[in-house]
Amino acid sequence: MKVVILCGGKGTRLREETEYRPKPMVPIGGRPILWHIMKYYASQGHREFILCLGYKGEMIKDYFRNYLWNAGDVTLSLGKGAPPVFHDKHGEEDWTVTLAETGEESMTAWRVRQIEKHLGGDEHFLLTYGDGVGSIDIASTIKTHLEQQAVCTLTGVHPPGRFGELRIDQGARVVAFNEKPQAEGGYINGGYMVCSRELFRYLPDDPAMMLERAPMDDMIRDGKLAVCAHDGFWQPMDTYQEFQLLNRLWHEGNAPWKIW
Repeated sequence: MKVVILCGGKGTRLREETEYRPKPMVPIGGRPILWHIMKYYASQGHREFILCLGYKGEMIKDYFRNYLWNAGDVTLSLGKGAPPVFHDKHGEEDWTVTLAETGEESMTAWRVRQIEKHLGGDEHFLLTYGDGVGSIDIASTIKTHLEQQAVCTLTGVHPPGRFGELRIDQGARVVAFNEKPQAEGGYINGGYMVCSRELFRYLPDDPAMMLERAPMDDMIRDGKLAVCAHDGFWQPMDTYQEFQLLNRLWHEGNAPWKIW
């Protein structure tokens, strides 16, 4: 299935990083979080990507336009007409990436609406946000979606704790400190969605409409919104502290989303 990734938001809560670049280009271990998301999907067999661009989308275009130049050694002639020679292979050579302009100020429903023309004849597609990683079983989300005959199937995740969790013994001593605990309560929408083409019937001709508002309310009304529960790792990059957390997990070799 093709993978549609929402890459157009401004990421105002991560202003330290997003003032100068789009949020999907904020790095984890020297690579944009967008690359990590795409690598995760590709490792599960999904290598056709449609990126919904908006805020500073030209930086994402430049990143992929220059991908070969940055992936390894290059020899170039300073004479006229001689093409450069790229010496090294890389693991993304079987990817295709469609860079779709979906408006700098538009909201998520409008962005998705704009890319229908890039799906070809596909009846189903994958959809996620460009700012969160996890250990989601993509095949299970697809299985749930088809079994439920849904218009859209969300991955339900436990929200990460915003504050550190202290475990205390019977006295007054801390026996463990989990800096970013995964909450054990209800579920929230963690992205990593599976959608049927019928979704486009629910998307109004309104650039200000959020996918997560009226369209999902209407799907709930029609019994067409499903969820695949995920109890494992999931982490967005909404704040500078979460940016630091994800980078630390990567550098320590403890990144649960790294399955390639």
